[in-house]
Amino acid sequence: MQGIRKAFPGVLANDGVDFELRPGEIHALLGENGAGKTTLMNILAGLYQPDSGQIRLRGQSVRIGSPRQAIQRGIGMVHQHFMLVQSFTVADNIVLGQGSGWLQENTKQLHEQLRQLAERYGLQVDPAAQVAQLSVGEQQRVEILKAIYRGADILILDEPTAVLTPQEVEELLQTLRALAAQGTGIVFISHKLKEVLALCHRVTVLRDGKTVGTVAVAEQLQSLGSAGCERLLAQMMVGREIKPASWGKAGEPGSLGDPLLRLEGVVALSDRGLPALQGIHLQVRAGEIVGVAGVDGNGQRELEEVIAGLRPIQAGTLRFAESGPVNLAHIPSDRYSMGLLSDFSVAENTILRDVERDPYCRRGWLDWRAIARFAQQLVLQFTVKTPSIQTRAGKLSGGNAQKLVLGRELARQPQLILAAQPTRGLDISAIEYVHHQLLQQRQMGAGILLISTELEEILQLSDRIVVLYEGKIRGETAAERVDIHQLGLWMAGRE
Repeated sequence: MQGIRKAFPGVLANDGVDFELRPGEIHALLGENGAGKTTLMNILAGLYQPDSGQIRLRGQSVRIGSPRQAIQRGIGMVHQHFMLVQSFTVADNIVLGQGSGWLQENTKQLHEQLRQLAERYGLQVDPAAQVAQLSVGEQQRVEILKAIYRGADILILDEPTAVLTPQEVEELLQTLRALAAQGTGIVFISHKLKEVLALCHRVTVLRDGKTVGTVAVAEQLQSLGSAGCERLLAQMMVGREIKPASWGKAGEPGSLGDPLLRLEGVVALSDRGLPALQGIHLQVRAGEIVGVAGVDGNGQRELEEVIAGLRPIQAGTLRFAESGPVNLAHIPSDRYSMGLLSDFSVAENTILRDVERDPYCRRGWLDWRAIARFAQQLVLQFTVKTPSIQTRAGKLSGGNAQKLVLGRELARQPQLILAAQPTRGLDISAIEYVHHQLLQQRQMGAGILLISTELEEILQLSDRIVVLYEGKIRGETAAERVDIHQLGLWMAGRE
């Protein structure tokens, strides 16, 4: 890809980007949110057309006018959110949409063909299994197998390890190495620098729609070491030095504050009326961060809503501090549907929790001057980038929307913080900011319940870790004694 340019109304997404992928190479594409990574790969996958620039495929200049043309040219993309029909079998999903018509396929012959293909690339999956019965890691293998079955020798993977257990991540990396060894070129889009360095041959970094540079991983590792290479890539992405969140021990046993939150035998149902939380016992004390790890969909959303008072408890008890009312801050897992009113202004969103209180409301009337003063102060303090405080919150980028929610909640000086997926979808710079804010609150004595599917985040921030699986706490460990292998087993429901 040479000189790729793509503009949308008000946004120049790609500004003369160059990107090269060789046969048998695993090439990482890094950059902050909005750097142009997804746009560039959507152009390669036929979803967008470039305004200018050239795509050369196997030495030939080509135009990829649609996803179907991309597949015909051997380009397959595995999206972060899988494109599978849950009620169909693996085999049905793989041949769905094929021109020959999937109903006319010889089932026995197809299953044997898929088994051979899966075995060749180390993609253990049963062609006859229903997709709904598969784990997240197995569903990802189906997506990869689908691309290979359709003849892809260029594979694009968008955040492929985001929802996998440590064991599933290692299995995926082994599969990708096997694919590359047999000539498949792989584009690996990720924010996880350790995985990039462990897997990839080269890394290309984008920033503000432009190519910053391409790095040969082996050379940089040899000269800088792993930590130095991570710092280099992070600096290339954001244009400045990134300082990872640092933390000290929460304190020796007995030195923590009183319990701020207790769940004892809590049972709750899902939206479909099925058991979602099954006898949860959990405690958070002042001055500690308790991390809740687990693969997404194992009760995290229901746990968050129960604590926030948004979902009823069927059995058990939930208690806050016995000494009196607790000021709870809630950083929700979905910042747009639960944290912000997208059609309201930035200023209006800053006082959603206190709209009826002085000084923002006097004798039943909103004091817009007081609201504006507070909004300006919050935007400045939490570095929310917005054209003005009158801008609609829905117009903010993901990182700035999260900063707005974070600022509003922390400005209330909370004793207890419920932080659910606080960095989901954020780039490395925004993640760094959120982590430092949470650690600062802990140092000030707040108790924090951190619910996250990002295991690295849990390990980096938590003093104590519990693992949630199918609505039950499968295991618990102190952060300093953590065993990654054991965490992975708990996350998969095994001892």
